[in-house]
Amino acid sequence: MTAPTAALVELAVAHGVATEYWNWQGEHVIVSSEVVADVLAALGVDASTPDRAALALAEHQEARWRRTLPATVVMREGWTPWFAVHLPHGSTAEVWVDLEDGGQRRDIPQQDHWVEPEWVDGVQVGEATFQLPGDLPLGYHRLCARIGTNPEISVSTLIVTPRKLEPEKLHRTWGWVLQLYSVRSRRSWGIGDLHDLGDLAAWSAHDLGAGFVLVNPLHAAELAGRMEPSPYLPASRRFNNPIYLRIEDIDEYGDLAPAERDRVRTLALQARVLSEDVTALDRDTVWAAKREALQLLFRVQPSIGRIAEYGAYCDRESQGLIDFATWAAIADVHGPEWSKWPEELQDPTASAVVAFRNENPDAVEFHCWLQWQLDEQLARTQARAKSAGMSLGVVHDLAVGVHPDGADAWALQNVLAPNIHVGAPPDAFNQQGQDWSQPPWRPNALAETGYAAWRDLVRAVMRHGGGLRIDHILGMFRLWWVTSPERPTEGTYVRYDHEALIGILVLEAQRSGVTVIGEDLGTVEPWVRDYLTERGILGTSVLWFERDANGKPLAPERWRELCLATVTTHDLPPTAGYLAGDHVELRNRLGLLTRPVAEELAVDEADRDAWLAALRERHLLSDTDGDVERIVEALHQYVAHTPSKLVGVALTDAVGERRTQNQPGTTDEYPNWRIPLGGPDGEPVLVEDLPNNHRLRRLIGALNI
Repeated sequence: MTAPTAALVELAVAHGVATEYWNWQGEHVIVSSEVVADVLAALGVDASTPDRAALALAEHQEARWRRTLPATVVMREGWTPWFAVHLPHGSTAEVWVDLEDGGQRRDIPQQDHWVEPEWVDGVQVGEATFQLPGDLPLGYHRLCARIGTNPEISVSTLIVTPRKLEPEKLHRTWGWVLQLYSVRSRRSWGIGDLHDLGDLAAWSAHDLGAGFVLVNPLHAAELAGRMEPSPYLPASRRFNNPIYLRIEDIDEYGDLAPAERDRVRTLALQARVLSEDVTALDRDTVWAAKREALQLLFRVQPSIGRIAEYGAYCDRESQGLIDFATWAAIADVHGPEWSKWPEELQDPTASAVVAFRNENPDAVEFHCWLQWQLDEQLARTQARAKSAGMSLGVVHDLAVGVHPDGADAWALQNVLAPNIHVGAPPDAFNQQGQDWSQPPWRPNALAETGYAAWRDLVRAVMRHGGGLRIDHILGMFRLWWVTSPERPTEGTYVRYDHEALIGILVLEAQRSGVTVIGEDLGTVEPWVRDYLTERGILGTSVLWFERDANGKPLAPERWRELCLATVTTHDLPPTAGYLAGDHVELRNRLGLLTRPVAEELAVDEADRDAWLAALRERHLLSDTDGDVERIVEALHQYVAHTPSKLVGVALTDAVGERRTQNQPGTTDEYPNWRIPLGGPDGEPVLVEDLPNNHRLRRLIGALNI
């Protein structure tokens, strides 16, 4: 490993690439020049040799002088920012704003601010400074400039965002945190679906007073070949997974011919048998059955009203839907990994792709139709939750990124970094680092495109919910870019324009009436949480991680008010399993520990003992009470005693499940994301069983929220 030169450091800093950082143990780490050069290459910057790095730096410094307007300007309402217009020295500029609603603003005054002109490509270029007014309306506008008498107009994106959301106005409430696929019923097809979610939400609101239900990401997975089990490694984040459809809830089900309806009923009976298995979910078998049924429904002639509604959905989703459906249709023929497709199909804009779409219109239409059905059932689910009394209803979850061979990675190649994976550096719980296998956004490309892909994504995931959890929201500030998939420690941080990404998030949330929750666990720069609070975004507090400056359990009154507070998280076992040390035993068995198991067990036991002592100190647990169910209740009471606006209860804790859903650092070494909901007796727990589950009712009663 060689340390980066001063010139390479300057180039890296100019592109937001870290050349040094502090790790989780407080050690100062210098990033190797090889890693820095690889990351810059993914940003389109050649720094492979000192000479090329010097040339790239000079080009970067001149780039802003070559463009008339900034690529994108993001401002908060009430701000009056300055921006630069570059033009031939001595020329004049006319500047105005075309508003999103069709209006126009021309009160964009030039400021008396002298900037020395620069010679660029043999032309002396000047810089004129203008100021935007503070009363521009919220939204996405066009910033326009005309230089002198030149008829050509330069245009960039202007985004005006709210100062903040207002989570202070939320009424304190509790809700479920669950993995939907694991929550099955006697009528679902071997996997939890949107009807199950609606049933659970309505019952929980009416009978238990729940205010929300937070679900795993429902993002689209590959539908050809083996379906990726992780909801956090989707094919697309903008679109959804049709495995969650309740077949019988589709309007056209009632119009099936008798023979076809009998076939669907047979498929349903075969799939429902899977709900009796508590060992592992079988997504591929479930999807094969559902796909056959959905293809029968797709061929039903809809009413003219349904045709119109479908057309409106397609119009709204536009080219993004067409690209997604095209990817899915090609995957049905050539497999889900687009990097292995014929070369002429690997570019979504290629003529061969257009030809495929024209030659296979029904195949593409089928996948558009599936997304419309999901849109309808998602809307119905949220409506059921709200009408039953939930204040928020469904809280959706946004994954960090996408599968490198998925639909988004294919369709959005212009804004994603090639040959790079998102991950995480080593920390206390994942001491070998993590490679999440996802291509990151290229921050420079996002700005060049006006953040269009991010805007479309955020708008889509907020459409049918009352809240949105952002997994690893720290990624909007900086992301760990892994350059060597075999070694997640080989990487560095890349900065993002958080004012733009968070601003757009806040704008879309205000328009949708959505509460935003940022998962801000892990290695966090102190100012980041302050910034998120300033923008009205709730944080996340997990009991096991909440410590004071001395490493002791944080007193409940000192927890954050503006956050979602829980006892556990999906990357740890349910609380009963955690109390038994299952996570240490599992990591040891899988070879994920970096210190002797005896030492790890001792540290883990001391940690649990500290929390048990805190419970007893608060009189939430007696000195003689060692019953696991009672300890789980006491831990949840501890969280309920915090001022946190939202208190989340893992459904697994309520029914006594102890198996973890996910073990970071593994793929198939453990059945991640395939554990169906079960009880302490090893029997499946179905939605219909919940109202009579005494363990569940005692836990919720203990919350007293």
